[in-house]
Amino acid sequence: MSDANFIEIVILAAVAAFFIFKLRSVLGKRTGHEERPELDPFQQAEERAKEVGDDKIVKLPERPGERGKAGRQLEKEDLLEEPQPETVAAEVADTPLAAALTQIKLADQAFDKDQFLGGARGAFEMVIAAFAAGDSKSLRPLLANDVYDDFAGAIKEREEAKETLETTLIGITSAEIIEADLRQKTAFVTVKFVSEQVNVTRDTEGRIVDGDPNHVAKVTDIWTFARNTRSRDPNWALVATRSPN
Repeated sequence: MSDANFIEIVILAAVAAFFIFKLRSVLGKRTGHEERPELDPFQQAEERAKEVGDDKIVKLPERPGERGKAGRQLEKEDLLEEPQPETVAAEVADTPLAAALTQIKLADQAFDKDQFLGGARGAFEMVIAAFAAGDSKSLRPLLANDVYDDFAGAIKEREEAKETLETTLIGITSAEIIEADLRQKTAFVTVKFVSEQVNVTRDTEGRIVDGDPNHVAKVTDIWTFARNTRSRDPNWALVATRSPN
């Protein structure tokens, strides 16, 4: 073989290797039209956000009709549901309250007692501030129908008397869950709030008709929140308020 033939073979081999390399680089590229794998962490994160929502903070928009669902008769599908084995474990919890909270957790895996209490404290502050300011519009999405009617009625009476309420929430001393219940699909959680407040009611002339601006009162409120555990809506509704017996 002559040197010229040898050089020609080497050149052809190099050209062939170059084309093979280019072909593999093109075939190996992702075009953006490939089918997604079944495990898509981003898609799953979005779906979890839709299902769980921002339930780390207890929000309190109005839930029309939800309160009636808690007291209805068992529907046919309810009777056909098989009991979960975890239910037995919940029933033998240390206390009735612990058992009820466990039942709620089983019905709604996103429920967390400590996070719920943190949100409930925030809701308490918002409602107290809106009520003192006579802001019925802000209260509307925070309360269930019956509770809103009570708050709005008190605000209206205050306006008709031409009085204003000044409330200073010094702080929440404690917030603890004292009752819990799961009725069919609806969870009820009752929280006892102890707070320090300064409340003063004044007339149109600014004269004090009730309260003392220099007195910090210790106030105890008991609020009940409710939520349909089957709903994708993570919000809880304030469905009842009362004072301790």
